[in-house]
Amino acid sequence: MNREQLIESVRAQMPERRWLHTVGVMETSIILANRFGEDPVRAELAAILHDVAKYWATDRMETVIRERGLPSILLAYDKELWHAPVGAWVAEHEYGIDDVEVLDAIRYHTSGRRGMTKMDKVVCLADYMEPGRDFPGVDKIRELSEQDLDKALVAGFDSTISFLLQKNRRIFPLTIEARNALLESYI
Repeated sequence: MNREQLIESVRAQMPERRWLHTVGVMETSIILANRFGEDPVRAELAAILHDVAKYWATDRMETVIRERGLPSILLAYDKELWHAPVGAWVAEHEYGIDDVEVLDAIRYHTSGRRGMTKMDKVVCLADYMEPGRDFPGVDKIRELSEQDLDKALVAGFDSTISFLLQKNRRIFPLTIEARNALLESYI
């Protein structure tokens, strides 16, 4: 499947508003990849597929998690997390993507993880700060991204954690681990 076919297939699985977000993540991933020395073609590929399962029915995602050996801990947390590991499974098994770094960037774009690769960071950060995003703190994230990938990503995780705390919701352990590991890199 070529790039255009992939784009059309992914676009067909989401509403136009989410597709515009995906385009923003694609463009931002390319910018960040170039800025921080990552492969922009591979970053764009991960960005194209990062939300491929976002609009799947909850029961469909749960079935993939249960039947395809994805971490069952996901089921104890917010369903908003599920589309990322399910999307990585879809990218590999339905689209034939075999690049582990691309798959991991899809898998961890919502949660992060300890030991994030540069590809993970680029796609995760692009998802936080693409031009269509508008939430308190996004301008700070964008400003930090001009100079420091890790500091910008910590600001993104801080925003997510703050939001979840305000809503009295559980925080996925990988997000805490990712934030702490990034802090260790520059404190």
